[in-house]
Amino acid sequence: MGVTEAARIPQQRGEQLLDSAVRYAEERHWDVFPGTWLEAVEGTQRCSCGDLRCSLPGAHAARPDWANQATGSATAARRLWSMQPTASILLPTGRTFDAIDVSESSGFLALARMERMGLPLGPVTCTPDRRMLFFVLPGAALKVPDLISKLGWAPSSLDLVARGEGHYVAAPPTRVGGHGAVQWARRPTPANRWLPDADELISPLAYACARDPAAARMRQGRGGG
Repeated sequence: MGVTEAARIPQQRGEQLLDSAVRYAEERHWDVFPGTWLEAVEGTQRCSCGDLRCSLPGAHAARPDWANQATGSATAARRLWSMQPTASILLPTGRTFDAIDVSESSGFLALARMERMGLPLGPVTCTPDRRMLFFVLPGAALKVPDLISKLGWAPSSLDLVARGEGHYVAAPPTRVGGHGAVQWARRPTPANRWLPDADELISPLAYACARDPAAARMRQGRGGG
């Protein structure tokens, strides 16, 4: 559809993670903090947290006080990843950005429509569990439910969630177990340094979620309308 940037899944080498974490802090002024990492155990990759049933192996917070660990200093980021080079890169939401989380199929539908409409876009990630996260100005998590209601949908009827204060997202090239790596669908560039407001993107995102056949089947399975 001409809306993604082709990229191979990168190997999660320590230098890539360190360089990326430093770049996010230095160039984008995003807070970053190191999460868990993957360890090779008996020929398989397991999360450093030790939970054999971990739902996000190698890609979740390693400490309960992660919010206090997050830093916007490139020097501090370099020090943190030098201590644990294979740690995942996690970005707290609710600070310099919030993230609107939708299914991958809905996200691609929305991207195509936004492109046709000429809407401004911030960075967008794709995750191995087939989700897409649209970076928007902080405050989105508080107002998205009301924005959806004003468009005529019940917020609970759409597979759309805004992540704000108290949450975080994984950043490329973080790998999630053996499922693959988080990748950019829209990379951070000088052109998208200024993030859009949720108001600007919510209509095409909500419309795509409502039209997405896969999401519709999920709603029917839950007994929703």
